[in-house]
Amino acid sequence: MKSNIIINGSKEMIINWALLTAVIVIFTAMLYPSLLVKDTVYQLGDVAQRDIKAPHDFFIEDVPNTEAKKTEAAESVLTVYDHDTLILKKIIQRIHEAFAEMRSAATGELNGHDLKTPSPDTPSSQFSSEPPFNPAGAQSLSPSAGDTVLADKDHFEKRLGIPVSPGAFGILLSERFSSQIADVIIQIVSEIMKNGVVANKELLLQELPKGITLRSLASQNERVVYNLKQFYGPDQSKAMVRIIGQPLLADQDYSLVNLIVDFSQRLIQPNISINRHETQLRKKQAVEDIKPVLYQIKAGEMLLREGERVTPERLAKLKTLQSQSQKGEKITSALGAALTLLFLLVAAFRMDGRHQSVFAIGHLKNLIFGVCFLVIIIILVRFAALLTKAWGAHGLFSIPSASLVYGIPIAFGSMTVCLFLGLTSALTFAMLSATCAALLMEVRFELFLYFLCSSVMAASWVQNCQERKWIITAGAKVGLTNMILVIALDLYLTDYAGLKLLWDCAFAALNGVLAAIVTVGIAPMVEVVFHYTTDYTLLELAKLDRPLLRRLMLEAPGTYHHSVVVGSLVEAAAAEIGANPLLGKVCGYYHDIGKLNKPLYFIENQTNGRNKHDKLAPSMSALILMAHIKDGVEIARQNKLGEMIEDTIRQHHGSSMIRYFYEKAKQLKGEENVNVDHFRYPGPKPQTKEAGLVMLADVVEASSRTLDNPTPSRIQGLVQTLINKVFSDGQLDDCELTLKDLHKIAKCFNKILNGIHHHRIEYAEVATIKGAKGRNGNMDRQSPKSSQPGAQSDAPKGDRHLKRLGQS
Repeated sequence: MKSNIIINGSKEMIINWALLTAVIVIFTAMLYPSLLVKDTVYQLGDVAQRDIKAPHDFFIEDVPNTEAKKTEAAESVLTVYDHDTLILKKIIQRIHEAFAEMRSAATGELNGHDLKTPSPDTPSSQFSSEPPFNPAGAQSLSPSAGDTVLADKDHFEKRLGIPVSPGAFGILLSERFSSQIADVIIQIVSEIMKNGVVANKELLLQELPKGITLRSLASQNERVVYNLKQFYGPDQSKAMVRIIGQPLLADQDYSLVNLIVDFSQRLIQPNISINRHETQLRKKQAVEDIKPVLYQIKAGEMLLREGERVTPERLAKLKTLQSQSQKGEKITSALGAALTLLFLLVAAFRMDGRHQSVFAIGHLKNLIFGVCFLVIIIILVRFAALLTKAWGAHGLFSIPSASLVYGIPIAFGSMTVCLFLGLTSALTFAMLSATCAALLMEVRFELFLYFLCSSVMAASWVQNCQERKWIITAGAKVGLTNMILVIALDLYLTDYAGLKLLWDCAFAALNGVLAAIVTVGIAPMVEVVFHYTTDYTLLELAKLDRPLLRRLMLEAPGTYHHSVVVGSLVEAAAAEIGANPLLGKVCGYYHDIGKLNKPLYFIENQTNGRNKHDKLAPSMSALILMAHIKDGVEIARQNKLGEMIEDTIRQHHGSSMIRYFYEKAKQLKGEENVNVDHFRYPGPKPQTKEAGLVMLADVVEASSRTLDNPTPSRIQGLVQTLINKVFSDGQLDDCELTLKDLHKIAKCFNKILNGIHHHRIEYAEVATIKGAKGRNGNMDRQSPKSSQPGAQSDAPKGDRHLKRLGQS
């Protein structure tokens, strides 16, 4: 077991270091561009002040040859044309739908103003049952049906997508919008468009020497086409309609042939078009893929002599040398910054590791959470730095670019960390985020102070935050604090000329508001992703009308009352010792929900003196009692109560012994035949103060019910004995409760239990009833003389006793 713990710990340490390394790599990548050192360089026509030799071998680009290769690569890229096959499908669908609807209207099946659109997949044969296409033998329609169909001409045009003349519509009406007419039109249009129709064939033919790349938009397949004359232009496609339609319409009426040809010509659309954007992208990519043509400069070669003028060729050599020299300097600077951050992270790890927070060993989830937010802040600051440079270069809105820096809301990181991991972790995170931000902003110490103070104050103001509006209030306070900080820094740096101070204050105030807004928006997502439980969630769980607590009240009323009292005890004690009162109360409410599965096996829910354990072996009774821990964890997981409540349910009995059934087993089998481990809860022991408080309150509240005469002295003695017993058994070794805390807990428990079990005075009516019953043996025979002196004279004459109050 010990070796497994060591192995798991080493694996977790490896993961921790891997995460820290990832942060350093990302930070270095963000920092690298900002460390560019701009040295003074020679310009074209300058006179050299000293000899410059190549300190080492390096390569320089041959610009003319490189440009020639790029031009050649761009010209070799074929022009891209898109072939849209969906256009034909849409035209066919429009023809089918238009003819089908009008055919249905012509036969009187539908009202002309309430047409039903057929499915595009429905065959045309389903829309008509008229005899085969025969213009000469067309049947005449009734006047009413004809008027109805003529009224739908506009609808037919809209469906078909082209205007229809009255004469053509009349011909179609006489043919009852035959499906064969639609089929012929579709056949002609399909044959032409499948071959391909290009909008501008003259432009296409310019590509004859090279060919084109034809890309299908539907399948994204590409092919190179060299025979470009095969595609029809707009005029060719219209001419091809008569050629293709001649054999299909040889025996038909002349007017109907013209109608079909006219419809087909107007329905045909170009489905091959040039894609200039894609062509340009491919040319650009081809140019970028060309590697520069280089030639070598040897070490010691003279690049520029003193007194010589700088020529274009010499200037190119100098710039190449400078760029390669700066590259080494950038790597050195980036390495130094990475090591600086590494030492900061290690220091935070060592300083904060013992407090079970962001960098604590054994809390990998917390470390991942902290790393993610630190990376987010690094990226945010880097983006803001780039925006500031761009803003300063263009001078937008006459706002100083330096003022924008004060609006970066990195305080949201420490506010969010404080909400989920506490103030100690938030302070550590504030130090790290402020350092990273200052380094990314060109190592400005005033920005480090600004971000650090802003983040620390933001974290302190959201500590123990139980309502979301408190975060907005904290944001307003942070904004005001930022304004004061900015004024102090500007005065110290004497940088307050013109309106700069006002702009700085404006962005500083905006910083606090933005930090609060981001925190409010991102907190629910953090709860979901990292399975944290905030005070907002605890407030919802603390409502006694929650379904799970209502079920506990109805199915296990004794356990429900016990849990409510335990929650009250834990809440009061937690406030005294600096633990989380809200978390303690909620854990107290839900610590025994596992008893819902077998409520009658627990004495607080038993009635009429019947105990189900009387017929069970002690070992079986112990198993049933221990099962409520596992059942409770499962119920909590099903109801998504959160890991903290699940852990408290699992830990609230620790590894304590079920002594009653252990003693009973010894009496039945003998001590040597009983394994004490079979009568201990599986644990683990309480790991937090709240879990320890639930254990103590559970034991104390249950035992206080057994006191016959719960006087203050007896309650005090019981509380002291039970807490000493739990402490001596070692159940509190892992929960950081000190002896001072135990003393405060005992005082708090005594106060609350005395309030619960306090004695009441005997009311006059109760005393009278008791006296009458003692004399006569029957409460209904109470004598009027047994009432308290003066009671009759004080009562109003019209008063009557509510004799049936409380009776069914």
